Amino acid sequence: MARLVSVSVVVSVVMAAGVWMDPAIAQQLTFRTGARLVPLYATAIDSQRRPVSDLTKDDFAIFDNEKHQDTAVFASEVQPISIVVMLDTSASMTGNLKLVNQAAEQFLLRLLPQDKGLVGAFNDKIEFFPADFTSNRDKLVASLHELDFGNPTKLYDAIAASINRLRAVEGRRVVLVFTDGADTSSAEGDDAVLSLAQNNDVMIYAIGLRSNYFVGSRQVHSRPDGALKGLAADTGGGYFELDNTVDLTPTFTKIALELHTQYVLGFTPPVLDGRLHRVTVRVNRPGVTIRARRNYLASSDGN
Repeated sequence: MARLVSVSVVVSVVMAAGVWMDPAIAQQLTFRTGARLVPLYATAIDSQRRPVSDLTKDDFAIFDNEKHQDTAVFASEVQPISIVVMLDTSASMTGNLKLVNQAAEQFLLRLLPQDKGLVGAFNDKIEFFPADFTSNRDKLVASLHELDFGNPTKLYDAIAASINRLRAVEGRRVVLVFTDGADTSSAEGDDAVLSLAQNNDVMIYAIGLRSNYFVGSRQVHSRPDGALKGLAADTGGGYFELDNTVDLTPTFTKIALELHTQYVLGFTPPVLDGRLHRVTVRVNRPGVTIRARRNYLASSDGN
């Protein structure tokens, strides 16, 4: 489902992003016009769930439908991101929105000068601030104060709208979504959102908060939407479910660190058969696990 892109385009994007690629590989791939490349963004985590940043190309192995593939592209330096930070502002969030905003602010302050972002909110409506992607962190932080409350919760529609906003930007694209409940009124389903993310090479990170709030005199216990974990896993992102608001800031901060310690990998697909292929990234260092997207569509037309 993820797009195949031409090798020369990927080389240009990777080099423009200021990341490392073996010069011999770059030169070789640039002349292979018409070749297709499957780009992968991989997060390496140790047994303490801390990012691992010192792996080399030889530490990785890529498998297409369980068949080993040569790693044609490898980059390990910090890479710029374009990200939508999408926050749940439905009625259940009334008591926690200030804490969520403070945590999101710490994330935004950790964006690098080359990063670009938008802030979004969802309830019975979906809104974005500012109007266009910006690298101005002060403007992004100020946007948090523009978010409005509403009811119910258009979670899937909000993720889909975020992905659509990212379609116009180049490079590594990420949606970071926070919610304390389940989707209640979206037109889109989680399967459609997953297809949209995969078709546009968008990585989904999700933070879910278990919360308690009152509706009149009745206490309600909410849990994050059950589809979020799968959306994150299938797109190579991460899912974090919290029981306490004290963990909000550390979690947002941890995601900022992860996003700036990821690896770029790429391989040329063995066949372009128009079918969905399972892709697996493995690492040979004990105690280290890898998160990366799980499939791609081997389409001959590059879509």
